[in-house]
Amino acid sequence: MASTFDVQAVRQHFPALSQKQVYFDNAGGSQVLKEVVDAIAAYLLNNNVQLGASYPVGQTSTKIFAEGCEAVAKYINASSTEVVLGPSTTQLFRNLSMSLIDYITPDSEIICSKLDHEANIASWVELARVKGCTLKWWDSPSKTNPQLDCDRLRSLMTPKTKLVTCTHTSNILGTISDIKAISKTVHEVPGALLCVDAVAYAPHRAIDVKDLGVDFYSFSWYKVYGPHIACLYASMNAQKHMHTLGHFFKPTDTLENLLGLAAANYELTASIPEVCKYLQTVPWDQIAEYEERLQKILIDYLVSKPETYQIRGEPVADSAKRVPVISFTVKGRSSREVVEAIEAKSNYGCRWGAFYSNRLAEDAMGLDPVDGVVRVSLLHYNTEDEVKGYVKVLDEVVSS
Repeated sequence: MASTFDVQAVRQHFPALSQKQVYFDNAGGSQVLKEVVDAIAAYLLNNNVQLGASYPVGQTSTKIFAEGCEAVAKYINASSTEVVLGPSTTQLFRNLSMSLIDYITPDSEIICSKLDHEANIASWVELARVKGCTLKWWDSPSKTNPQLDCDRLRSLMTPKTKLVTCTHTSNILGTISDIKAISKTVHEVPGALLCVDAVAYAPHRAIDVKDLGVDFYSFSWYKVYGPHIACLYASMNAQKHMHTLGHFFKPTDTLENLLGLAAANYELTASIPEVCKYLQTVPWDQIAEYEERLQKILIDYLVSKPETYQIRGEPVADSAKRVPVISFTVKGRSSREVVEAIEAKSNYGCRWGAFYSNRLAEDAMGLDPVDGVVRVSLLHYNTEDEVKGYVKVLDEVVSS
């Protein structure tokens, strides 16, 4: 890539962008790199056999799978023994919760953020129910711009706190949580573990789990230009508290052996190195700067009409505070009505609803958990002209 951000060069990597559809629902899933599609096809055509066989194709297949896992580990600055792949972040968190069945006891306390996608809530609610332990909710006093505050978290914690769960970035608000500060707060209690959902963060920023200081960290590659597969990180220290879900004769010295359950999808794993290669060509600081420009167009418009729109999340286009996941409500109009009107007169694909963050929508923000918000989620392959066009259509729809 050139030293300045070249969005047209970026778009050449994504065949779907040649269609008339304008993709503003990227928080639900990004478009896929052509290189990823090619890697999946190549694996299925040439190496589609069971892992571990001694014959040549079997050896090649095993090597390709291992390279996919190693690419994940390197990308997030972890060891290959600290990562496992699976079908979704939701499923990986469910598996993780089952593995902590012995670590959580009836006198334990679990703290869950209400700003999260249900993927990082449901498993912990169920674990607390099964173990009969105390579940506490970490919420925010603001209904329009909820934040995860460390002082609020600290007030909830006691020596009995065993697990804290939260999001790195809300899939509705777009707000970036200070995970390093949260991690330090959690670890003030000996033995307390931090589990972070990074699904909405990963498409927008580089990840270094060691720097963040987290115990568990997960995101889905289909939100990061790849296939429908997810990864989970668990530090070696955290793994000491996990009960294996694997067969009794399997070793327990890696996260793969603890939670892998017959390994992830082979062909999808084989394609992940291509995502990592692509991300090396587009500097993250350029992505952040460009995405700030994109979201500024829409946010400035929404803020200019306070009598009509209410932004949910940071009302400023500051890349240090938010990613370009922009949600809002329209006074006097349902979110569904607004989105359907936009779809009826344009090629823009955005969404309405609560996006599996129902507790955030209803409990934290006081919204209808079905109608929720209008959400526009952008990525670095979107263009400024697309956003300007969306603003024009939105204004026409709301003004009519």
